[in-house]
Amino acid sequence: MSIEVQNISKSYGAQKALDNVSFSVKKGEIVGFLGPNGAGKSTLMKILTTYINSDEGKASVNGNDVNENQKAVQQSVGYLPEHNPLYLDLYVREYLEFNADVYKVAKSRIEEVIQLTGLSSESHKKIGQLSKGYRQRVGLATALLHNPDVLILDEPTTGLDPNQLVEIRNVIKNVGKNKTVFLSTHIMQEVEAICDRVIIINNGKIVTDKTLDKLVSDIVEQIIEVEFDKEINEALFSKISDLKSFKNTHDKVWELTFETEEDKRSSVFDFAQENGLRALQLTLKSKNLEQIFREKTAKK
Repeated sequence: MSIEVQNISKSYGAQKALDNVSFSVKKGEIVGFLGPNGAGKSTLMKILTTYINSDEGKASVNGNDVNENQKAVQQSVGYLPEHNPLYLDLYVREYLEFNADVYKVAKSRIEEVIQLTGLSSESHKKIGQLSKGYRQRVGLATALLHNPDVLILDEPTTGLDPNQLVEIRNVIKNVGKNKTVFLSTHIMQEVEAICDRVIIINNGKIVTDKTLDKLVSDIVEQIIEVEFDKEINEALFSKISDLKSFKNTHDKVWELTFETEEDKRSSVFDFAQENGLRALQLTLKSKNLEQIFREKTAKK
């Protein structure tokens, strides 16, 4: 396993950030690590990258214990923290040369990561002159300099505009072809676009750990959005079979949730006709990762 986490717990005073967390990540997987703010994501990433120690449990990266073999872990991990630390007065190439000296890697590797992260056109500029998207590329290039087997990325696309999001997403997906990638994010489309697997953490505990395909295939609910031509008495909804819940989203538009895999659009259409209504629009909405995330992390 590239990453092995066994019964990890960590507290900050009376606050328990991680509570008996366990999971493993195979070589070559791209795993999305999701959770609300304060769920414990950054704490776990700092443990995996040897920045802090856990209170209980064990963790290893590429077979190296994060407490006993810290140097070996650091050599096998490329880490991009949430707040990307950069020397803004240095030129891009100068900054990468500095880090290459720290990592003791050949200068030829600088050109490789510049090409890999799409920095060629900006490599002559000072980092302070770059957009947020290109600064993230510099952080990724730095994390990749020593050609690590494992990439740990904490909110790599925070604050990026839609174009920058797509660019950085493509970079991560490209480098992830040959490495294990473990990334945290709040952007569900990002996870759906590049991840093989999803781990959701809430209040320091793992609440979901499934492949993306399995997570979607396990859904037995369907959501239908319907707009009627006039107001409706809510009591009438009891006539529709398999209806789990209903919600008025705006005006005469309703969101109907069914606990069945059967397509219920014809049932809703028939219901409208039988009750003197017209369905002006009828849309089957697939349940997406964002909805699953909200359910799994809802406050009890």
